[in-house]
Amino acid sequence: MTTDPNTALPGRPPVVDLGTWQAARSELLVREKAHTRAGDALAAARRRLPMVEFDGTVDVIGADGAVPFLDLFQGRDELVVYKHMWHDGAPHQGQCEGCTTTAWHLKDAVYLNARGVSFALLTTGRWPEVASYIDFMGYTQPWYSVRGVPAPVGDSMGSITCYLRDGHRAFLTYSTTGRGNEPVNGSMGLLDMTPFGRGEAWEDNPAGRPAGRHSCWTWRSDADGNATWGPTSRPLPQWTRPGATPVQTLGRHGDHS
Repeated sequence: MTTDPNTALPGRPPVVDLGTWQAARSELLVREKAHTRAGDALAAARRRLPMVEFDGTVDVIGADGAVPFLDLFQGRDELVVYKHMWHDGAPHQGQCEGCTTTAWHLKDAVYLNARGVSFALLTTGRWPEVASYIDFMGYTQPWYSVRGVPAPVGDSMGSITCYLRDGHRAFLTYSTTGRGNEPVNGSMGLLDMTPFGRGEAWEDNPAGRPAGRHSCWTWRSDADGNATWGPTSRPLPQWTRPGATPVQTLGRHGDHS
């Protein structure tokens, strides 16, 4: 790759002509296509996993009170849920910032519904606290408390889990957590396309690029938009809720124990 020293910018990608850029882009595209095909193969393997039957009549608590888990399918055969972590008694801004990020990115399941898949959020919080949080955040997705409900409905919060229904029978088909949740968070994928990436220390960046910070450092900020996990912070989406963000109760769940 030929770099023009007269136009080089410190800490930035090399500056080249369009033809040189296109050649480098085409070379990377070969690797991107291989990555896509590898992802397709993994998805095919997921579709071949066995499944576990469980009692779909177990009750969960939602806006309309106790309902059997099978109702979450809304008459469809497939169901995807996100299991939102919960801190009992914490203020709204003290709830899990990672789960807030995930829930905020999927506020409408219309495209899932079009393919015969329903979506819901589950959490172990007590329903009155959960209902208040839903109202505070302005969420419109269906939420349910699974407090005290056994696996595979009430376990492993902070995860994406898939279920299948066959008449009155319910089955667990797939579950993932950690970075396996990233497909919901489209912002991460877009950041991966940018020259500075996610701005996290673990990333492999060229020398001279901005130093990365700890993972997920952008998930909380103060009122001025400065990323911080300190006592003046709250999960980012909450700052977009004018009138619903009292500053006297900021901070994380540990700050209010």
